[in-house]
Amino acid sequence: MSGLQSNLNHNIIMENRNKVSISGVEDVDSFDEQTVVLFTSAGLLTVKGSDFHINKLNVESSEVVIEGDVESLVYSDSMGGRESSGGGFFAKMFK
Repeated sequence: MSGLQSNLNHNIIMENRNKVSISGVEDVDSFDEQTVVLFTSAGLLTVKGSDFHINKLNVESSEVVIEGDVESLVYSDSMGGRESSGGGFFAKMFK
Protein backbone atom coordinates (compact mmCIF):
# COMPACT_ATOMS: atom_id res chain seq x y z
CA MET A 1 0.00 0.00 0.00
CA SER A 2 1.76 3.07 -1.21
CA GLY A 3 -0.33 5.74 0.49
CA LEU A 4 -3.31 5.94 2.77
CA GLN A 5 -6.50 6.78 0.95
CA SER A 6 -8.30 8.13 3.99
CA ASN A 7 -7.85 10.85 6.57
CA LEU A 8 -9.45 8.75 9.33
CA ASN A 9 -7.37 8.18 12.44
CA HIS A 10 -6.91 4.49 13.15
CA ASN A 11 -6.60 3.21 16.71
CA ILE A 12 -6.98 -0.14 18.41
CA ILE A 13 -7.69 -0.55 22.11
CA MET A 14 -7.72 -4.10 23.43
CA GLU A 15 -8.98 -4.91 26.91
CA ASN A 16 -7.87 -8.25 28.40
CA ARG A 17 -7.89 -9.97 24.97
CA ASN A 18 -11.69 -10.13 25.06
CA LYS A 19 -12.78 -6.67 23.87
CA VAL A 20 -11.32 -4.72 20.95
CA SER A 21 -12.34 -1.17 20.05
CA ILE A 22 -11.21 -0.18 16.56
CA SER A 23 -11.51 3.30 15.05
CA GLY A 24 -10.79 4.37 11.48
CA VAL A 25 -12.99 1.59 10.11
CA GLU A 26 -14.10 2.34 6.56
CA ASP A 27 -16.11 -0.85 5.98
CA VAL A 28 -16.76 -4.32 7.38
CA ASP A 29 -15.98 -6.94 4.73
CA SER A 30 -17.18 -9.98 6.65
CA PHE A 31 -17.73 -11.31 10.14
CA ASP A 32 -18.70 -14.47 11.96
CA GLU A 33 -17.98 -15.95 15.40
CA GLN A 34 -14.32 -16.63 14.54
CA THR A 35 -13.18 -13.96 12.05
CA VAL A 36 -13.87 -10.27 11.45
CA VAL A 37 -12.40 -8.62 8.34
CA LEU A 38 -12.34 -4.81 8.32
CA PHE A 39 -11.21 -2.19 5.84
CA THR A 40 -9.44 0.46 7.93
CA SER A 41 -7.62 3.66 7.07
CA ALA A 42 -4.39 1.70 7.76
CA GLY A 43 -5.25 -1.27 5.51
CA LEU A 44 -7.16 -4.54 5.63
CA LEU A 45 -7.38 -5.85 9.21
CA THR A 46 -8.33 -9.43 10.06
CA VAL A 47 -9.25 -10.22 13.67
CA LYS A 48 -9.31 -13.92 14.56
CA GLY A 49 -10.51 -15.70 17.67
CA SER A 50 -13.72 -17.28 18.94
CA ASP A 51 -17.15 -16.35 20.29
CA PHE A 52 -17.09 -12.95 18.52
CA HIS A 53 -19.96 -10.50 18.83
CA ILE A 54 -19.97 -7.05 17.26
CA ASN A 55 -21.32 -4.94 20.11
CA LYS A 56 -20.93 -1.56 18.44
CA LEU A 57 -20.93 -0.62 14.79
CA ASN A 58 -21.03 3.14 14.31
CA VAL A 59 -20.88 4.34 10.72
CA GLU A 60 -20.68 8.03 11.66
CA SER A 61 -17.67 7.66 14.00
CA SER A 62 -16.11 4.81 11.96
CA GLU A 63 -15.84 2.66 15.08
CA VAL A 64 -16.34 -1.05 15.72
CA VAL A 65 -16.29 -2.85 19.08
CA ILE A 66 -15.78 -6.62 19.02
CA GLU A 67 -16.15 -8.85 22.07
CA GLY A 68 -14.94 -12.44 22.29
CA ASP A 69 -11.67 -14.35 22.70
CA VAL A 70 -9.11 -12.52 20.54
CA GLU A 71 -6.25 -14.65 19.18
CA SER A 72 -4.74 -12.39 16.51
CA LEU A 73 -4.96 -9.10 14.65
CA VAL A 74 -3.28 -9.14 11.24
CA TYR A 75 -2.90 -6.36 8.66
CA SER A 76 -2.73 -7.04 4.96
CA ASP A 77 -1.59 -4.61 2.30
CA SER A 78 -4.05 -6.00 -0.24
CA MET A 79 -6.60 -3.23 0.30
CA GLY A 80 -6.55 -1.76 -3.19
CA GLY A 81 -9.54 -3.19 -5.06
CA ARG A 82 -11.65 -4.42 -2.16
CA GLU A 83 -12.71 -7.39 -4.25
CA SER A 84 -12.72 -10.01 -1.50
CA SER A 85 -16.42 -10.71 -0.94
CA GLY A 86 -18.52 -8.24 -2.82
CA GLY A 87 -18.49 -4.76 -1.34
CA GLY A 88 -18.50 -5.12 2.41
CA PHE A 89 -21.11 -4.99 5.11
CA PHE A 90 -21.81 -1.25 4.95
CA ALA A 91 -22.20 -1.37 1.16
CA LYS A 92 -24.68 -4.24 1.39
CA MET A 93 -26.58 -2.63 4.25
CA PHE A 94 -27.14 0.69 2.44
CA LYS A 95 -28.01 -0.61 -1.05
